[in-house]
Amino acid sequence: MTGFGSASGSPRANLPFRYEAGALILRLHVLPGAARTGWAGLHGERALKLRLSAPALDGRANRACMVYLAKAAGVPRRFVTILHGEHSRDKIVRISPIDEAQFRALKQQWQH
Repeated sequence: MTGFGSASGSPRANLPFRYEAGALILRLHVLPGAARTGWAGLHGERALKLRLSAPALDGRANRACMVYLAKAAGVPRRFVTILHGEHSRDKIVRISPIDEAQFRALKQQWQH
């Protein structure tokens, strides 16, 4: 996917997210089997790093990823979809619908 950018709509390919029209698309690099679940900064410049305590076994890490993102964004789990990378550490995930306030709150979590 190209055209990732800021909430203001200006495309910047080096950002790991795109927010527009009530949908947030994230590029993630997932690290299953970690000691604890949580954001771990950037993976390069093009993906957010997410540690998951769940193992990469029988879809557990994917489920944990979607549950974590839903909770972090303040949306129901059904609003989170893995678009690409179900069998990979590198994933593209969609959260929709999500309003701009939820997006800003989630974005602030990435910066801590």
